[in-house]
Amino acid sequence: MLHNFSLTPSIINHYVAELRDVNIQGDSLRFRRNLERIGMLMAYEISKQLPIADCEVTTPLGLSASRKVEQPPVLATILRAGLPMHQGFLEIFDHAENAFVSAYRKHDSDGNFAIELEYVSAPSLEGKTLIIADPMLATGASMIQAIEGLMSLGKPAQIHVAVAIAAQAGVDAVEKALPEAIIWAADVDQELNSKSYIVPGLGDAGDLAYGQKLQA
Repeated sequence: MLHNFSLTPSIINHYVAELRDVNIQGDSLRFRRNLERIGMLMAYEISKQLPIADCEVTTPLGLSASRKVEQPPVLATILRAGLPMHQGFLEIFDHAENAFVSAYRKHDSDGNFAIELEYVSAPSLEGKTLIIADPMLATGASMIQAIEGLMSLGKPAQIHVAVAIAAQAGVDAVEKALPEAIIWAADVDQELNSKSYIVPGLGDAGDLAYGQKLQA
């Protein structure tokens, strides 16, 4: 299931426009902050689908019938580009457990690539809600392998995939491989170029957030 925020006018549309704008992208602080804001707003929307328990809270003047999230989710991200969105989710779900995955495209001499999963750090996911954030969902290969790696540590009750920009091909791939996953995208583009980058997309989110990297 896909929730595409671009179909409904909101402040998320404004943040996405700034993420894409080459005249603004030079400000890495603003780029990171916009990703963080998108994460916070998505966290609020996802919270509506989490199990909520009735509870009673003691105030200075009496008792209040209230509600709380029954169990905090596990917040996951793919290093390094996903860190700002992850922080946005953590601002909302401040009691959440956290998980981190290192996955990257390993290119060969022909220009093709395979996804290398190097590192997975997570608590048990058994019966919990997993929310994994990453700015870009291009082919979907990194996201699928990251989730499958995390699921080796337990089967989640819910899986939510949160991205700023998705390619339709990536959405289709995740829905096919993980039909139980719910995808939340701030915007969806229709095209991937010959290098499997999203068009028009926004460029390399990791470089824009944290500076260009050298390839070892």
